[in-house]
This record gives sequence, C-alpha cells and structure tokens, in this order.
Amino acid sequence: MTTFKEAQRANSKYARWGHRASKGKYQNHRIELDGLKFDSKKEAQRYKVLKLMEKDGLIEQLKCQVAFVLAEGVRFANEDRQKPALRYFADFVYTQNGIYIVEDVKSKTTRSLPEYRIKKHLMMSVHGIEITEV
Repeated sequence: MTTFKEAQRANSKYARWGHRASKGKYQNHRIELDGLKFDSKKEAQRYKVLKLMEKDGLIEQLKCQVAFVLAEGVRFANEDRQKPALRYFADFVYTQNGIYIVEDVKSKTTRSLPEYRIKKHLMMSVHGIEITEV
C-alpha cells in the first residue's frame, strides 16, 4: 500500500514534468520577434542585424523562410499517394550589391547533419545557389 508521503512525492514529480519548458531537438529556444517565429535565439539575432542592414541600405528585399523546390513530387508504382516535393526553407534571402544571397543560421552540430548537407548540395546543383552559413 502506498503511503501518503509517497503519493505526495509522486504527484510533485509528475507535476514538475508537466510544467517543464520544452526544448528543441538541438537545445534551441524558439523566439517570436516582430510577429515572426524563429527557430533559435541566434536566428532572431541575425534577423535584427539584417533588418538594420536593410534600413541602412546595405541590403535589399529581405525575406524570411523562403521555400525552394529541390525535387518535384513523385508517385511510386507500389504506393497510392504521391510523395510531396522535397523543399529547402532558407532562413533569409536578400540581395546585396545586386547579388542574390541565401543565408542559413546553423550551429556546428546542425551544419554537419546529412539531411542539411544533401539539401545544400541539391541547392547548388538544381538552382545554382550556394547557401551562406552563419
């Protein structure tokens, strides 16, 4: 039989779990700034810098979370549904001195992930665009 003290301890343990703030897969904290949602503090900070650069006229046409299609959707013979297109979402896109720049905020860990490296490779081979990593 469970004692009152054991039940109290168990309840407090589960209560703590319920209120614990969720962290991202790579220990990042999601941030909202100017009505936009960013995956990390580092990405939000970069947005602030780019907004100031745009205001000062150093860059133009700043856009966030721009989608690029890397491969069209396909339907395999043995499957009922069509697979969706493979997309890469760039953190920031802008022009600087007439040059189109695609920028992604990455940590050392996420920079070396196979999924990201494949998408980076496809961006260059499909669109001829090199991703600038910050």
